[in-house]
Amino acid sequence: MSEDLPDSLIPYDEIVQEALRAVVGRVLGEVEHTGGLPGNHHFYITFKTQAAGVDIPARLIERFPDEMTIVLQNKFWDLKVGEDMFQVSLTFNQVAAHLIIPFSAITAFVDPAVNFALQFQAQADAVPEPHDEAENDAPDMKAEDGSNVVTVDFGKKK
Repeated sequence: MSEDLPDSLIPYDEIVQEALRAVVGRVLGEVEHTGGLPGNHHFYITFKTQAAGVDIPARLIERFPDEMTIVLQNKFWDLKVGEDMFQVSLTFNQVAAHLIIPFSAITAFVDPAVNFALQFQAQADAVPEPHDEAENDAPDMKAEDGSNVVTVDFGKKK
């Protein structure tokens, strides 16, 4: 094959990221619908605190200026899931807080009860930067510890 492949006119990376974020929305929607977490399931959700649409108390932004992880397990309430965001109330140091988090701000979703994890690139509202050509290395679908971790990392070379 030629090494001079043209840039894709189809934004595959954005389409995949959007589809995987829809998984998070569907899972949270089920929790909202049933009123609680089934079995031992619980979630760690990491998100960019400065991302567009994130609405969290200023004290949390001061403490977590870039990224924070919340846990949905025992003490959360008012979970509401929309098409492109969710909102939930939690306590931090025994002080209640209401958070609004767009799915586009999420960088990781983990359900440790079943070794399931998704990792995302934070989406920017600006025009996407041009990206390097894809390397034809197939991603490892199994993490070294045997868990079902799927890492989607398009774009910048590291």
